[in-house]
Amino acid sequence: MSPRQLATRVGVTLKTVERWVADEALLPHPRNRTDASQALGVSEAMLWPSIVRSAVKVGPDREIVAVYPYRSACPTSTWAQLVADAKADLLLAGFTNYFLWLEQPNFVATLRAKAESGCRVRFLVGDPDGETTRAREAIEDTPLTVSTRIRITLENLAKLREVPGIEARFSAAEDATNHVGLSVFRFDGDALVTPHLARLVGHDSPMMHLRRRDPGGMFDRFAEHAEELWERGRPIA
Repeated sequence: MSPRQLATRVGVTLKTVERWVADEALLPHPRNRTDASQALGVSEAMLWPSIVRSAVKVGPDREIVAVYPYRSACPTSTWAQLVADAKADLLLAGFTNYFLWLEQPNFVATLRAKAESGCRVRFLVGDPDGETTRAREAIEDTPLTVSTRIRITLENLAKLREVPGIEARFSAAEDATNHVGLSVFRFDGDALVTPHLARLVGHDSPMMHLRRRDPGGMFDRFAEHAEELWERGRPIA
């Protein structure tokens, strides 16, 4: 098909088609791309490869699965699926982790089954009596205090105390500020990461879903942060 015939089929001027051919960096409007590819019987990607390159994530971006402006915007089904899919390691390193017990049905039984299947399950929480916890309570100024939310987790963990493969620690006092400001929830090669903003509680802070692709990438950076806090933490009696 000649440029003139293509211009007629797509409904543009001959000069426009000639510009498409002459300048590889020039991308027609989406509707014109669709009409042109249909007229020629080929894919848009064949005519304009840069479309594919711009749509495919490369480098560190490859590890970003999704972003949420609020943690609460992430469907509870996503959390459930990540827990279900984890085979080797669950590290739940939020400062309180309390919402998991409320949003995931029968979470105690789920964790017991995960541990019995051979998955390592770890909880890292803040010290409910620590100075950082008290300071955070003053900042948030909410009826459901930080220490209360931590104790909800501790009460549920007590039901799993005798289950092999389930471990729990308080973050060290010197790490508490770093812990309260960043929650990392790891599910094998996936992670949900929440940086806590100013006075906002966790569910109002943004969250990223990461999936490990490359050594030293975004996933590894956050996973190593959580592991460092875990190593310095102290066991919960």
